[in-house]
Amino acid sequence: MKAVLGGTGRLLRRASAAESRIIRSLRPAALPALRILLGVLFVWFGALKVAGVSPVADIVAGTLPWADLQVLMPGLGVAEVLLGTALVAGIVLRLALPVLAAHLCGTFLTFLMLPGLMFTDNNPLLLTTAGEFVMKNLVLIGAALVLAVHAPAKARTRERCPAPHAASSPAGRPRELTALRP
Repeated sequence: MKAVLGGTGRLLRRASAAESRIIRSLRPAALPALRILLGVLFVWFGALKVAGVSPVADIVAGTLPWADLQVLMPGLGVAEVLLGTALVAGIVLRLALPVLAAHLCGTFLTFLMLPGLMFTDNNPLLLTTAGEFVMKNLVLIGAALVLAVHAPAKARTRERCPAPHAASSPAGRPRELTALRP
């Protein structure tokens, strides 16, 4: 019995070591992949709106009945393409990510304006296909928040900081001021 338990312990240690190696190898790619894929999604959805072939045009029309769809849809599309492009390129992230999150929060207005389209039998626990489509934006908002808190310092400060500076640490070693890096 002791031999079996000892073998199990070794197996668990090896599995844990393998898991650690996998995590270390994936970690550098995870956030850039999330940023780029979210950006591609926004470029794609925005391009559909600009081209006038978006499947959500009727939902937008019902959510914002006072808006001129001939102006609103291409305008939303251009904004989404710009946001997506910023994400893919990794530029102006401190502006793009909060705007993206706010834009996604705005989609929840559909639950107030079109409850019959969002819920089955007016039951808030029974989402329709359209309701699920909008509700998944919670995940996209979460992705934007994760990216915002992990955006590199240069992306956070590029627009407002002068040329890079160097300073000396108390021990006399040069140290870059990360917040000032362009």
